[in-house]
Amino acid sequence: MSDEESTNASDVVRRERFSGGPAREFLSSLAADRRIFAADLAVDRAHVVMLDEQGIIDGEDAAAILAALRDVEAAGHGELPDGEDVHAAIETAVIEAVGQRGGKMHTARSRNDEVATCLRYRLREDVLSTVEAVIAAREALTEAADPHTETVMPGYTHLQPAQPTTVAHYLLSYESALARDTERLLDAYDRLNRSPLGGAAFAGTPFDIDRERTAELLGFDGIVENSMDASSARDFLVETTAAIAGLATTLSGIAEDLILFANKGYVDLADDYSSTSSIMPQKKNPDSLELVRGTAGDATAGLNGLLTVLKGLPRAYNRDLQRAHAHAFEAIDAVREATDVAAGAATTAEWNRDALTEAAGDGFSTATGVADLLAMHGLPFRTAHETVALAAERADGSVDVETLEEAAAETLGRSLTSIVDREEIVAALDPAESVASRRSAGGPAPDVVRDSLVGVVDGIADDANDLAERRSSLEEAQAALETEVADRV
Repeated sequence: MSDEESTNASDVVRRERFSGGPAREFLSSLAADRRIFAADLAVDRAHVVMLDEQGIIDGEDAAAILAALRDVEAAGHGELPDGEDVHAAIETAVIEAVGQRGGKMHTARSRNDEVATCLRYRLREDVLSTVEAVIAAREALTEAADPHTETVMPGYTHLQPAQPTTVAHYLLSYESALARDTERLLDAYDRLNRSPLGGAAFAGTPFDIDRERTAELLGFDGIVENSMDASSARDFLVETTAAIAGLATTLSGIAEDLILFANKGYVDLADDYSSTSSIMPQKKNPDSLELVRGTAGDATAGLNGLLTVLKGLPRAYNRDLQRAHAHAFEAIDAVREATDVAAGAATTAEWNRDALTEAAGDGFSTATGVADLLAMHGLPFRTAHETVALAAERADGSVDVETLEEAAAETLGRSLTSIVDREEIVAALDPAESVASRRSAGGPAPDVVRDSLVGVVDGIADDANDLAERRSSLEEAQAALETEVADRV
């Protein structure tokens, strides 16, 4: 390679005039681009294969470029020449290896569509990895719930004893929330998995390219049709980060509950998810769960940061976008790890059955069940509510049949036992019996929860199959691309 070629290759995009000057380091994203190094190599390869197939570059040049890309991959990101970003650095390395014909790699594309494609290519794997973690968490919660369909526990609203439920019913409530988080992530993936490659700077290209072919080679389900939208849109980052923030909020709820339950002695967290104090040797602190709870702040901050970057940007490409994707990647990294920790803490915890049973009736938590019983025997619910509320107000501690009878005499002018058998009232006052009576769909009655477990297991299996199908599609595309490259090099 001549001295002139070497000099030009050293700054392949900006050349001498736009080398950056004092702002060079500020402009550069090369270090941060390590995450999309492999993605850029895949995008380069697919693009070169397509250019060859379309006769836009000849086979000899395509082979030389693909061989150079193989060497760049083997050397790794750390050996890239200096550059404004990973895309320019890889192109520079290719030109340094094969001369100016290496510049043909960039025919019929811009860094604008190249970057957008690399981000989607990498982010979709991160989304699938997160879905995998969420599905594993759901499986763990389901396994943990199975032996606790009859373990009664207090349920709360406003952090006050409200109604008794079971540990299984409680754990499955979070499985249900995580199932929706799974749906949102998979929905985001399906819109994310569209190729912008071929949109060029924003106005397309006069070359006879095949955008569907590069999409196929890269495992995308199709293309982002409008070339301006393809190169500039970052709503796929917003949708993904919003789903991640929602997941983080679910995990924060699990963490908060377990921290409170541990404080009350209802649950004993495993040592693997706890720590002790540096000065107080008796302490067992739920540190890992507190960090899970804090991760929701990271995720929502990432979403807000991303939206702030994107707000008010004119069409089409603006350099502000260089600051956008880090918010999404940082959020997804933090929340994926938090998913594993929250699930591990929840499913290795030991539930204190005695303490839970004793607390299940605290605060007259069966009051609603008594009111429901009276209403089921013909008393207007508001009248039943008033009667039971008066009994709760006048009781000093737990409410019994006699207390209810006194309230009934005042509000109804007659005995409760004239409305319902005493044995039924006694049963309604018992937390376990109260739970067993709540057999509406999705309720906490043990037989209902056992039936629900079957559907939960089926739902998890369906989502696992959906995940496997998406992974398989990507693996098949990768294999096809590798075959096309091998046939040329």
